[in-house]
Amino acid sequence: MYSGANHSRFQHALGAMNLMRNAIATLRSKGISISDHEERAAKAAILLHDIGHGPFSHALENTIVKGVHHEDIGLRIMRDLNEELNGELDLAIDIYTGKYPVPFLHQLVSSQLDTDRLDYLKRDSFFTGVSEGVIGSERIIKMLTVHNGNLAVESKGIYSLEKFLIARRLMYWQVYLHKTVVSAEFTLMNVLLRAKELLSQGVELECSPDLKYFLKASGNFDLSESDWLQRFLRLDDYDILFNMKRWTQCSDRVLSDLCLKLIDRDLLKVRQLSKPLTSDELAVIQQTAAERLGWTMDEIKYVVFQKSLSTTAYSQVNSRIEISHKDGTSTDLSEAAGVFRFASLEANETKHFLYFPDDLELQE
Repeated sequence: MYSGANHSRFQHALGAMNLMRNAIATLRSKGISISDHEERAAKAAILLHDIGHGPFSHALENTIVKGVHHEDIGLRIMRDLNEELNGELDLAIDIYTGKYPVPFLHQLVSSQLDTDRLDYLKRDSFFTGVSEGVIGSERIIKMLTVHNGNLAVESKGIYSLEKFLIARRLMYWQVYLHKTVVSAEFTLMNVLLRAKELLSQGVELECSPDLKYFLKASGNFDLSESDWLQRFLRLDDYDILFNMKRWTQCSDRVLSDLCLKLIDRDLLKVRQLSKPLTSDELAVIQQTAAERLGWTMDEIKYVVFQKSLSTTAYSQVNSRIEISHKDGTSTDLSEAAGVFRFASLEANETKHFLYFPDDLELQE
């Protein structure tokens, strides 16, 4: 969808590490004690924070590597690296997991105001050209402080924080959860699920060995085992793309059609719904589509389906953003903010969508 948005996680990791360096410099300038060892560890933690992501990120995580979150995979990789480095990452791992008794260092790595978000929002906004995502990350970092051991922002930085949360909300609906983006992601997920189903039925399917291993696997993966992890690390986007190009010639019409839709960018059409369809309503639509395409009901579910997408801009449940006041007190951002109705950013916003092939021309 976004022709310029071809930046990599590696670039993002370097950018987040640079913001970590700036944040630590700011905190030190305000008299907050951070040792050189803590600085190196915090930089290592943010540099490695995304290392557990597989090809095409969440699409793979939600289909063929179920039961293992990318953060858990990343932690396992960090621990393996730590063994090779004779314990050099001990402190980095403690900061990453939040076990180190200096909360604000972990919060700089993972929180609602971490260097991860401060980098990817601005980076993704730049490369996609979606100006609504532009944030004043430098201003926010300059306003950082520590209150009772926790990361906080000086009260004069509150407007920059409000802009940050609004930008995050807009970026989710305009980029990360844009209907074309998620159409492509759900189609890819269905490609992998269909390939997995065919292999489980004994159908011969041309496939690279490492990807076939995951497609044929049943059940969850044990993080204590290394064989599957080594196979996982050998997978990349090119493996998935290469196999999809193979499968465009597959004898299974569902798999070949799904792969062609992605390769040719003939993505499923998306219609927003005012409320989710009932199972009976969806079944009627799928039956109509199956008759028009000459597919079975089992086959049509891969190209006609509904999904609900949700996002929340700010939540006090996970990790609060503290505002530090001159009188030495602090309050949650939701209590300090006053320019707009903050409740709208705390609400769980959900949208419902129906996906179907463009040539079906379903009636409203």
